[in-house]
Amino acid sequence: MESQIHYVIKNKPNIIEMKSSNTPMIKKRKIHFLLKRIVDIIGSSIGLVSLAPIFLMIGILIKLFSKGPIFYKQTRLGKGGQLFGAWKFRSMVDNADVLLEKYLVKHPEYRTEWEKNHKLKNDPRVNFFGKILRKSSLDELPQLWNILIGEMSLVGPRPIVEKEIVKYGDAYKAYKLVKPGLTGLWQISGRSNLSYDERVKLDMEYIETQSIILDLKIIIKTIPAIFRTDEVH
Repeated sequence: MESQIHYVIKNKPNIIEMKSSNTPMIKKRKIHFLLKRIVDIIGSSIGLVSLAPIFLMIGILIKLFSKGPIFYKQTRLGKGGQLFGAWKFRSMVDNADVLLEKYLVKHPEYRTEWEKNHKLKNDPRVNFFGKILRKSSLDELPQLWNILIGEMSLVGPRPIVEKEIVKYGDAYKAYKLVKPGLTGLWQISGRSNLSYDERVKLDMEYIETQSIILDLKIIIKTIPAIFRTDEVH
């Protein structure tokens, strides 16, 4: 994987490094990111206001089905490698990290799956209502707040944790050039049915070809993708 991604990066210098001599390219990128930020502010603001009743309903149901807070914040890597707290509706039991380690000790056959994808098809930490939230991707709606305050974008690579940097290899240099997104090519192309290598390649494809038009297409295609629950583990 690393050699293939290294090839992509080295042969796309305008993506990885904008030289000072290439003024038109720099101006074009600045305009793109300005327009993208405007779309993010408008889109996240509309989403937070219009979805407020759904937020309230989900919050009540989370409290009914399990003890613990309504929201969960996990440290992720954003643009420039900066750490930020990505918000989600809590879909797991309150002592999820402890339970995971105990589960992997008891079932070592699943440790490879976890280390490979940082996901488990049958995750013992996820409660009943949490499974519904994850299947529908509703657990990620609070990230609209991350978008509004500028830590994320509506469209981009999925935010990763520090342990995943090694899986990106040289591609991590490109990952750091953009804000992570609520949705992206990965979400509309198979999601959990794809390998991690395929996910990284889709992220690189997006970074290379990103545009406002592409973002709008991805947002539109995300709606039907949400209902394809067979793609979510």
